[in-house]
Amino acid sequence: MSKILVTGATGQLGTAVINHLLKHTAASNIWALVRNEAKAADLKEKGVNIVLGNYDDFNSLVAAFEGIDKVYMVSGDDIVARVKQQESLVKAAEAAGVKVLLYTSFQRKNETDSSPIAAVAKGHLNTEKLLKESGLLYTILQHNLYADIIPMFAGKQVLETKTIFLPAGDGKTSFAVRTDFAEAGANVLLDETGKYERKVLALSGSEAISFTEIAQIISSVTGTEISYHAPTVAEFTAALTAAGVPAEVIGIVSAFSAAIAEGEVDAVSTDLAEILGRKPVTVAEYLKTVYGKG
Repeated sequence: MSKILVTGATGQLGTAVINHLLKHTAASNIWALVRNEAKAADLKEKGVNIVLGNYDDFNSLVAAFEGIDKVYMVSGDDIVARVKQQESLVKAAEAAGVKVLLYTSFQRKNETDSSPIAAVAKGHLNTEKLLKESGLLYTILQHNLYADIIPMFAGKQVLETKTIFLPAGDGKTSFAVRTDFAEAGANVLLDETGKYERKVLALSGSEAISFTEIAQIISSVTGTEISYHAPTVAEFTAALTAAGVPAEVIGIVSAFSAAIAEGEVDAVSTDLAEILGRKPVTVAEYLKTVYGKG
């Protein structure tokens, strides 16, 4: 059985990948790359091998990857630094003799600087290019947006305000839940046939949905009439600034909202369903777990 290492192992995605792997292979076949061993106590209790390393320390990555067959590379959360960090990780994997590397990238249409999420895209695009030019057997997992972010986009007080206030226009998104992305990644890691090698997989939900439809679903689930209002980015920024929301948060939400409005993330692919062997969890099913009354 292949020796598998998961980076970002104490984060939500990395942990979910490991938990799914544990259903199908022994913990002794799984390594978790962490920066803080104390945060990996739960994984250690399950028998997962814990190794220390971080994206800013090339030598720590090479040491962590020694003897590893497959690496699941969770993209870094520092949008600026991850360009160099992920380049270092790819080179470390090559130096250590890793055979297969899976990378969590993102779905998109516009790869130019005119994209509202060009700053976010830079690290992903660079890493995809590096992988294709490397000697690694790569699989690029292009995730669409997580359905798990919908409650944040809708607002914590959406049932009080009864309004989703977001500059996403009439755009649609092919959301899927984080756990489905994690299960798909684990399934690819567990495959020993090589059918996913040197492949780019577009992972999305089975339908594209707008925030008008999301408001309708929340209304149905809660019995509270929720409406959707799409302000301009300027109006959105002014309103949230006045409410004391940090500028960084406003900027990220505005950028992804603008991308949604421009149709950047509305493509529907069957790749996720095929890897899972079932239909992905729908937005309606997910929102029932969030807003349902039990």
